[in-house]
Amino acid sequence: SAQEMKRMENMSSLLHGSAPDDFQRLEPKSEREAAEQPWEMIMDKKHFKLWRRPIEGTHLYQYRVFGTYTDVTPRQFFNVQLDTEYRKKWDSLVIKLDVIERDLATGSEVIHWVTHFPYPMYSRDYVYVRRYRVDQENNMMVLVSRAVEHPSVPEDPEYVRVRTYESQMVIRPHKTFDENGFDYLLTYSDNPQTVFPRYCVSWMVSSGMPDFLEKLHAATLKAKKMEIEVRDYLAAKAAGEGGEGKASAELRADGPRGPAQLEYA
Repeated sequence: SAQEMKRMENMSSLLHGSAPDDFQRLEPKSEREAAEQPWEMIMDKKHFKLWRRPIEGTHLYQYRVFGTYTDVTPRQFFNVQLDTEYRKKWDSLVIKLDVIERDLATGSEVIHWVTHFPYPMYSRDYVYVRRYRVDQENNMMVLVSRAVEHPSVPEDPEYVRVRTYESQMVIRPHKTFDENGFDYLLTYSDNPQTVFPRYCVSWMVSSGMPDFLEKLHAATLKAKKMEIEVRDYLAAKAAGEGGEGKASAELRADGPRGPAQLEYA
């Protein structure tokens, strides 16, 4: 994910002021990407560009967003994404969003997320594990998530369980983690298990993802202006950094965090 971010930044600087078609035509490819389906740009807005490509052997697409914000800090944007309690307040689509388990050694968290889908579809629920890393040396933050099974969250007949889901977010500050301005790269795919044809699902995702990112940005601005207390995940990570690289074989649930781990942005 970090290498892909560097490629996107290089393209962006090379093609600054060029036409969107040039950006797409000159996109560099790794050896792995060269063997995969090409990316197709489907949206070019002021603050972001959105691509998609077919996932081979399926009716689904993978999506990629490259964007920039200049009015909030990378730390604020990162923390708002991770703070599940705050998201319940700003994301009206959330029905349920809970941390099921947390591993102290790696910082991995298992999340149960239930979200509204457009009428007349049933609500969807996701069980996924997420992990984040703050790379001070290379001045970047990475958040990755993928669907998992978990014994404490069996399927509920009220919802449709999404079993295929992956997301990678890379954030690169323009200067530092605490100064306004950063680029981000989001790569995303899931199988929402709908009976609609691919173009319908593609339309829902390609319109829903920019809407979510704008809501996330607005929530970050609101937290900044109103000084809403959002947990500082960067500080919490640093406090437990001694356990990095010593992941246990299983996730362990833990209780409330101590004051040292509850610093706020």
